[in-house]
Amino acid sequence: MKLRLPRRRRSRLIAGAAALAVVAGAGTWTAAAAAGDPTAVHREDHVLDMPGAGIDTSYFTAGGGGKRPAVLLGHGFGGSKDDVRAQAEQLARDGYAVLTWSARGFGRSGGRIGLNDPEYEVKDVSRLVDWLATRPEVRLDAAGDPRVGVSGASYGGAVSLLAAGHDARVDAIAPQITYWNLADSLFPNGVFKKLWAGIFFTTGSASGLQSAQQPPQQGARAADPAAPGCGRFQPELCAMYERVAVAGKPDAEARALLEARSPSAVGGRIKVPTLIVQGQDDSLFPLDQADAMAKAIAANGAPVAVDWAAGGHDGGMRESGRTDARVAAWFDRYLKEDAGADTGPAFRVSRSGGIDSTDGQVQLRGAVGDRYPGLTSGPREFALSGREQSFANPAGGAPPALSSLPGIGGQLASLGAGLSLDFPGQNARFESEPLAAETRITGTPTVTLKVRSTAADGSAVVFGKVYDVGPDGRQQVLPSQLVAPVRVEDAREGATVRLRLPAIDHAVEAGHRLRLVVAATDLGYATPTAPAVYTVAAEGPLTVPVAAGVGTASSGLPAWTWGLPLAGFALAAALLGIRRTGRGAGAPAPEPALADVPLEITGLTKRYAKSQDRYAVRDLSFRVEKGQVLGLLGPNGAGKTTTLRMLMGLISPDAGEIRVFGHAVRAGAPVLSRVGAFVEGAGFLPHLTGRANLELYWQATGRPAEDSHMAEALEIAGLGDALERAVRTYSQGMRQRLAIAQAMLGMPDLLILDEPTNGLDPPQIREMRDVMIRYAAGGRTVIVSSHLLSEVEQSCTHLVVMDRGRLVQAGEVAEITGGGDTLLVTLAGPLDPVGVEKVAALEGVGSVVAAEDGLLVRLEGATAAGLIAELVRLEVPVTGVGPHRRLEDAFLTLIGGSA
Repeated sequence: MKLRLPRRRRSRLIAGAAALAVVAGAGTWTAAAAAGDPTAVHREDHVLDMPGAGIDTSYFTAGGGGKRPAVLLGHGFGGSKDDVRAQAEQLARDGYAVLTWSARGFGRSGGRIGLNDPEYEVKDVSRLVDWLATRPEVRLDAAGDPRVGVSGASYGGAVSLLAAGHDARVDAIAPQITYWNLADSLFPNGVFKKLWAGIFFTTGSASGLQSAQQPPQQGARAADPAAPGCGRFQPELCAMYERVAVAGKPDAEARALLEARSPSAVGGRIKVPTLIVQGQDDSLFPLDQADAMAKAIAANGAPVAVDWAAGGHDGGMRESGRTDARVAAWFDRYLKEDAGADTGPAFRVSRSGGIDSTDGQVQLRGAVGDRYPGLTSGPREFALSGREQSFANPAGGAPPALSSLPGIGGQLASLGAGLSLDFPGQNARFESEPLAAETRITGTPTVTLKVRSTAADGSAVVFGKVYDVGPDGRQQVLPSQLVAPVRVEDAREGATVRLRLPAIDHAVEAGHRLRLVVAATDLGYATPTAPAVYTVAAEGPLTVPVAAGVGTASSGLPAWTWGLPLAGFALAAALLGIRRTGRGAGAPAPEPALADVPLEITGLTKRYAKSQDRYAVRDLSFRVEKGQVLGLLGPNGAGKTTTLRMLMGLISPDAGEIRVFGHAVRAGAPVLSRVGAFVEGAGFLPHLTGRANLELYWQATGRPAEDSHMAEALEIAGLGDALERAVRTYSQGMRQRLAIAQAMLGMPDLLILDEPTNGLDPPQIREMRDVMIRYAAGGRTVIVSSHLLSEVEQSCTHLVVMDRGRLVQAGEVAEITGGGDTLLVTLAGPLDPVGVEKVAALEGVGSVVAAEDGLLVRLEGATAAGLIAELVRLEVPVTGVGPHRRLEDAFLTLIGGSA
């Protein structure tokens, strides 16, 4: 049964007749289509004459005749109708009449930007609905009432909600990465989000300047001249922004102005089926905005589905194809009334499913629930250690802590641990005990704080964030780079505040800790300029939501998980037999001078029987020392796998020699007991625990149990209590760590790992990196073969690059990349000589040279993270920071020039 709203006054139903007058004489139509092709999309461009502005539109249809539902597609802030053209054309092929438009002040439309003012932008949408009602191919529910849905992202998403609240003719909506209350988004908990607000108003001002340079289309009305620096914004919005930006905090008038233009103002009137898509990496419109709209609309009795997608305003939408398809299915169900349309689950969240080894991209998988859990489902409490702590709010609020930066947050993430900065003396820290088991946080963690302030007005502005901290206490991750601000009033004698931290979906592994940081500053927000001392205590535990009803459907285990262990045991038995029979063979005598050298390869050559004209490995020589983490690199067919197989004694070379600690390697050679290997994954018996699998493997080697050093291997691998669980319950990351633990049994002096990060998500890759570094730190040696060049660059100390069986280059990573202490800082635009001199004068910077892509900065004591903070402070338009030459560049150069 179709959900319908009660009709408003009758005049709304016949408003479509007026649309004919709106169109008449207002411009010319254009059409683009392939003649005779039923799947061709026809586009008609026109400027609709509306009060105070000409609105630029495009209308898309495809196929033959017949009535069809209509869809309105809005664009994001700063964009135009062209941004949604591809989605519009696809919806047209799917059987919809699609109308796109450039909102007032954007693209080639006239008028002033009102931030979805109900008197202007929202009424424009109603007039577009009027126009759709006049189209002969559009299906009508009544005179002047087309069957219509509205969708859009960000700015366009908000107008879809507002349209549903203001116009009863809207039948379904699909808002994406948008806001429910714009005042809450830009002034969260009374704190001014200055960076994002600045981007909003700078974009609008630039739009006005650009539009002024373009002649209006026929029928368009030019906007009245705006105030200097105001662009195409309405004057009251300019005045509000300037007032708040100067004061550094919002006032009641500013909040009222933004709230009146927010969907929350008409929340009680939105009663149509709503698909809400929100980004997880979004410091502009976080997940709590989607939560508020979901609760309000569901309370009205309308069907609601919530989708937490990967990406957002801080990194782009990485699932636009999937979400566009879901929007189409949503409209199929509620506009076409197709009962068989799969609209998806009530709740879905995208999670990392590991790394695709072919391209290094993060794979995504969906976890679903049969109901939306909200942000506080299944709370668990974690006690926090840490006494009451005092810290400073610095004069001028500088230097500020760093959490996320609009636009380049994704690039900064590539720098690993340098993502976030908390300056000493400006924050308090509280930590949990190591987690006994993996915990998936889905929602908003909360904590009660007691805050005191020495500020003259007794207030304080503090920022809360929860880090995922690794076992060593140094590596920490700020999930989605999100921080929660709060303004605390009347805190002279102490004020109690319940801090709602950012909503996230993040798995904290067993053995990790939760670290609550309460800071006085953050780069993205305005903070008090007067110096003050804040004193903060955590009163009670950190409460973490765990949505137990949300999970990914498990799939059956493949047969190789049973067969591979059995094959491994058979191979181990065969090798033991070879070892016993081979002891009498004449092997080369040990070389005493190489007794402390983990590996030396000399003149190694191998040519397979069916490839007599091509060498797999040819005249290969290199040496590995203790404590090194060596990366073995090369394109497919370079001979890496053949080299590793010869190193482990699985195949014999045609010529040359491999010596491990001075002993020549042969099949079954005793020195191989000092070598541990993990090649092409490991298979485990799924019904046994992790410990039982390791014990069974060690028994198959025939060596004494006391020689296994199992406790040491497990401590390095960091499996924790998971060791006592059945392997079938393990995540991919835990399976990889169990495989590494198996390779480390006996604590071999030489550890060989082939693609150890396959199938791991970024936090798990970081943990694997830590495992390798910790293992080598004990004086042992690790050789790793990997296609993930960025990981090799971060974890390896030395490299061996092969191509077509030959050695291309060997040496330290910095030597091969040409990196050393020099970083390349890429910029959004050129930097004048004065700016270059300012960067050169920074403490810890040796020299600065202007380059084609930006600046080459040589560090003399400064760190990459510190350099980023200083560049931001100097307002340098930085877009990226990295080595002078990345390993990828060096690698491609080397293999491209090899013989």
